[in-house]
Amino acid sequence: MRRRHSTTEREHYETEAQEDSDTETMRCISCQEDYDAREGGTCKECYDEANETEEDLKREIEDLKAKVAFLRFWAPFDSPHSPYYAAKFHPPCFSDVVLVASEDSSGTGPSPPVPAHKAVLASRSPVFRAMLENEMQESRSGTIKISDVSYEALRAFVNYLYTAEASLDEPMAYALLVLAEKYQVMHLKTYCEKFLVSILNWDNSIGSYAFAHQHNAKLVLEAAMSLITDNMDKLTKREEYLELKEKDPRLIVEIYEASLSKQVNTAASKDSSQKT
Repeated sequence: MRRRHSTTEREHYETEAQEDSDTETMRCISCQEDYDAREGGTCKECYDEANETEEDLKREIEDLKAKVAFLRFWAPFDSPHSPYYAAKFHPPCFSDVVLVASEDSSGTGPSPPVPAHKAVLASRSPVFRAMLENEMQESRSGTIKISDVSYEALRAFVNYLYTAEASLDEPMAYALLVLAEKYQVMHLKTYCEKFLVSILNWDNSIGSYAFAHQHNAKLVLEAAMSLITDNMDKLTKREEYLELKEKDPRLIVEIYEASLSKQVNTAASKDSSQKT
């Protein structure tokens, strides 16, 4: 009889424990309200709301893409295979200005003109706007000569003004960044800088640092400097280091100053952590 009572008590306690487990609550990480622990990391209301928010964001993204496509300027040299090409507008392209590259990479003679529209140039670049508004020679003649640039780079530059798109490799990124800096097309400059940072490595770090310093490319400058100062033991062995030392020793001094500053900051951080 005593054993039976013990078994009954045990079953009672187990039932209570199971009920406690079933009714265990947790705090929602979103609304901070209590909810059934079996529901996961958030309560049902917040979960449903998050799903609705995600769907709303997807719809907004699709709307924005449609607006961009609608507002996108048709580039005068869009190919027939471009999704933005419209046969009924080609030709003519109704351009009222042409840009001519002074440096022809093909070496076969004068480079072909790149057609454009004054309204687009003026809206994208304050330099072009000042040039065209002030009745300068370029505005009167309808021809803008661009020095020290290849036809390919100029064409890519003008295409970016219409499309905000560019196919980059390292040389093209350098060329377009120079043009973006010259004509104050900051969106393109940032686009090129991010690409150059993404391909930065020890082999091109010194050249990238010198280039960034010359063209005020802060993103590239900081990334290249960080990579160089992390490898100071290998710096003096590089041929590019010797060339830079001859051409612009001031930059070498800046590298060593940055390296020394990093060492001091690292030492101070270690001392602080040891004291705590």
